[in-house]
Amino acid sequence: MDAKVTVTPVKHLPAGKHGSLEQVFDNVWVVQGAVKMPMWMPMRISKTMTVVRNPENGDLTLINSMRLSEAGLSALDRLGKVAHVIRVGGFHGRDDSYYRDRYGARVYAIEGQVYSRKLGDNPQPKIYMEPDVWLNEDSDLPIDGASLKILKTSNPPEAILRLPYEGGILVTGDSLQNTPEPDQFVNFPARQMMRKMGFYKPCLVGPAWLQFAKPSKDEVRAIMDLDFEHVLPGHGNPVIGQAKEKYRASIEGKLAGCHE
Repeated sequence: MDAKVTVTPVKHLPAGKHGSLEQVFDNVWVVQGAVKMPMWMPMRISKTMTVVRNPENGDLTLINSMRLSEAGLSALDRLGKVAHVIRVGGFHGRDDSYYRDRYGARVYAIEGQVYSRKLGDNPQPKIYMEPDVWLNEDSDLPIDGASLKILKTSNPPEAILRLPYEGGILVTGDSLQNTPEPDQFVNFPARQMMRKMGFYKPCLVGPAWLQFAKPSKDEVRAIMDLDFEHVLPGHGNPVIGQAKEKYRASIEGKLAGCHE
């Protein structure tokens, strides 16, 4: 970024409850767990981290990073060496610094994103870190053949990472989600709020992201121009097979909260 910012380090947040690493494709895993929201209410929601391994050197790239327990980290270490962390979600990134400090991982974030513990439009947010690399759609990525679709009208910017395997795999932050029902990591206050907001549907465009980030409808609908068969969302279960058609109704639908 061009402007000089003051970085105020903060302590790493603790690991929450999470499941096991589940392999979904060759050299691709996901793990789901609980994340506490930065609100006065004790709300915990579910988040999904994606892990991609370079088959040539064993380096791991984490997308939508989530701090794991020591047992979870041991399982991660058995897959390879954590070398890279890519932030795609504008409201994500809380655990990126943990993996940089523990493993010396290189952190990548989208130009215009900010590392702050507070949500909202604070003109002078308290920034606790900066990434090692700022990304745009022309940037080199640590995954061979991967590419970025950046939703630039979203505030903060949101990206979709496309992996060139299996007909195309999209790894998303808040834009594309898949939460038919609340899982074990969502607590009662969050279940109530998220049900009212319309979260609990399969293959949906994130309703809170639309409301708070306010991307343009045209830019969201342009997701359909991407070639993909599968989606690994930052929230919810993997969508394996025919994902483009499964998301079509939501992407081409009302998109409440979007700018025209």
